[in-house]
Amino acid sequence: MRQTRFASAGALVAVGGIILAGCSSANAPSEDITLTFWGTYGNGGNSAQTEVLENELIPAFEEANPGVSVNYVDMPYDGLKQKLTTSAAGGELPDLIRSDIGWVSQFAELGVYRKLNGEMPDFEKLAAEVYPGTLETTAWNGDYYGLPLNTNTRVLVTDKSALEAAGIDAPPATFDDLREMAKALEGTDVAAFADSGLSAWNVMPWIWSAGGDIADPDLTKATGYLDSPESVSGVQLLVDLYQAGQIPNLITGNTGATSTSDGLPTNAYASILDGPWMQDIWAGQYPDFEPIYAPVPAGDGGSISVVGGESIVVTEGTAHADAAYDFVAFTQSEEYQLGMAQAGQMSVKPSLAEKQAELVPYFDAFADQLETARARLPIPQAGEVDTILNTELVPAFEGTTTVEAALASAAARIDELLAENQN
Repeated sequence: MRQTRFASAGALVAVGGIILAGCSSANAPSEDITLTFWGTYGNGGNSAQTEVLENELIPAFEEANPGVSVNYVDMPYDGLKQKLTTSAAGGELPDLIRSDIGWVSQFAELGVYRKLNGEMPDFEKLAAEVYPGTLETTAWNGDYYGLPLNTNTRVLVTDKSALEAAGIDAPPATFDDLREMAKALEGTDVAAFADSGLSAWNVMPWIWSAGGDIADPDLTKATGYLDSPESVSGVQLLVDLYQAGQIPNLITGNTGATSTSDGLPTNAYASILDGPWMQDIWAGQYPDFEPIYAPVPAGDGGSISVVGGESIVVTEGTAHADAAYDFVAFTQSEEYQLGMAQAGQMSVKPSLAEKQAELVPYFDAFADQLETARARLPIPQAGEVDTILNTELVPAFEGTTTVEAALASAAARIDELLAENQN
């Protein structure tokens, strides 16, 4: 039987067949504690996740930790970030937050999120148990300000009819395969590939898979990395397909173009990159559509996608750090991770991939991709990076500049952002 150790471990409580550690009588709080936890599990009306959290997981934690209760406050995604910003300014923060990974460096720099490495018991052990790419999303300036809570990534999604139209029986596994599929689809009404933008979320899988990168490992410069021959070749693949009419102008900002979520199941597009959340969307909107999930086509750098998801963080405003650390540790347990997997959230732990696939079989392809998936630039100005990439790359797709020149210009602008973080 698997045993999960909490920071203040003492008495063991069996919950759902898993032993959870609770506070010992010596370490139990002298007075009752209530932890306030802000999150977005119900975003978009997803009651399944909030029900699991509030009716199963929080009660399990409270049973294992007498004297500690958790008050979960659900908010809309955009509302949470706004609430966090105003509450930080007013000094009224919760103890815990389910934070979008893109917010971690921003709020860590502002002193809102608490550093966990060197502070939280067993942090290093827990950090070693998650996908490396997910841990990277919690880093800022050499420290870690959270642990991955749930994750996702993008894989190549196709369908049988599109593959048949191209005369192939399997999704393209390499850059060359994708080019060949595009050639086979010439003269048809099916575009080989589609995506909805040119942000890091969209282009980094192609750059990484080509063997390129956006910056050096120490995050000091983008020049020499984002504009390297390898990075150029990854973007050039997309530009070539676009200029051949095999990628629609949705990628350059045409909001009137058919969306990827509609274009794939209606045979307008042969392939897209997308995440595990699409399964339920398609099941409701296109019940006869059977998506085929496959790895991102591999280039010279392999098959590498991008990490998404949320982190669990402790705020600097907490008056109950030890209890908050216990709850963070609980979110890494099999009980919590698989409980949320059944409600649609992918586990951050590769050791649970097999059990997760038994519960949600289509997660398997995404779990495989997560083995190599990477995080976008973990800097407070990540939104500015996306704007730079979109602004500089559109002219390359439209043929008014080269990919080399576009990436060199983008790299120079990103260098300025990275320099700001060195001061």
